[in-house]
Amino acid sequence: MSEGAVRISFDERPAGGRIGHIAVDNQRRLNCLNSSIVVALTQAFESMAADPTLRAVVLTGAGERSFIGGADLNELQAFCADSSRLFITRLHKACKAIRDCPVPVIGRINGFCLGAGLEIAASCDMRVGSDNAVFGMPEVQMGLPSVIEAALLPGLIGWGKTREILLTGETFPASDALAMGFLQKLAPVAGLNAAVTHWLDVICRTTPEASRNQKALMNRWERVSVEEGIWAGIDALAQAYKTGEPQAAIKAFFEGKAKKG
Repeated sequence: MSEGAVRISFDERPAGGRIGHIAVDNQRRLNCLNSSIVVALTQAFESMAADPTLRAVVLTGAGERSFIGGADLNELQAFCADSSRLFITRLHKACKAIRDCPVPVIGRINGFCLGAGLEIAASCDMRVGSDNAVFGMPEVQMGLPSVIEAALLPGLIGWGKTREILLTGETFPASDALAMGFLQKLAPVAGLNAAVTHWLDVICRTTPEASRNQKALMNRWERVSVEEGIWAGIDALAQAYKTGEPQAAIKAFFEGKAKKG
């Protein structure tokens, strides 16, 4: 029987907005990912993607010791070429489900964020880490290349840092992750939830369709040329007006300003 699980919960923000929470729970093994957890993680995000009331998702690791400590080495040790291909393809599908989620996904990074865990974190839209978090891509120390969503790293931190991290396999502290731009925020362990809550409050003050359309547009920007991305943005702006959301939001802005004046 496979060890670990993926926990799902929801809450409603005071100002309105449904928030999904997903936690990888394999604490005895530092929340490392085995095949069953990877499949469950994919299913969790696919399920949330179908919820039209959702405003954001928070992804974290259960407990405070680890976000995701990597892939389960016990499983990796028994792989052959075919089984390794199946596992890494499933892991890519989990990362893709995170990236394809139509609402912002916040990575709440507590403790170890290594290997597959760093790839999962890289798939999130925004990342906040505890000041005791530890990051790294140690695959080359285990006889393996870093693959799949490690390909996102040059766009996040640049080629120089990507080469250093992947070719050495060395770990680095949260302060370095912040300095290189992998993390957008750093918080003390006791303040991690408050940092996430601040982002959730801000996201829930945006208009729902605009938030979803912005994420979809940014995802497209990653796949097309700058020129194509610009024209995709023009189309997205025109489509937004068909929803009536900009008209209502701008009207509310002026009405609120008039009341204050």
